[in-house]
Amino acid sequence: MSKLLCVICICLATVSAWSQSAGRYEVGTITEVKPSQAVADAPSDVVTYDVCLRVKHTVYVLLYTPPLGMNTVRYSAGRDILVLVGKKTITYNDLLGQSYEVPIVSRRPVAE
Repeated sequence: MSKLLCVICICLATVSAWSQSAGRYEVGTITEVKPSQAVADAPSDVVTYDVCLRVKHTVYVLLYTPPLGMNTVRYSAGRDILVLVGKKTITYNDLLGQSYEVPIVSRRPVAE
């Protein structure tokens, strides 16, 4: 019985350490959405958006290309989403749990 308890404790410690090293999802608020200037290597019929996302004390400007030409992002200002901030990308999950990465164009501290 004590061996089983020891194995369970080791497994829980391993999972805890792995989840901390994998990064943490944080709440981000979409503050602004506007159509982006044309991307040089994108076809002319592809619409992209500059999305401003506030996470803690930083505002990130993201280059978002909606899947399947949907334009619902235009109406998402004020929405909170869970994001994982990387060095060059931000990862988020849609309602079905599928992960997407969007490139970070710029970042700036929040003006108080």
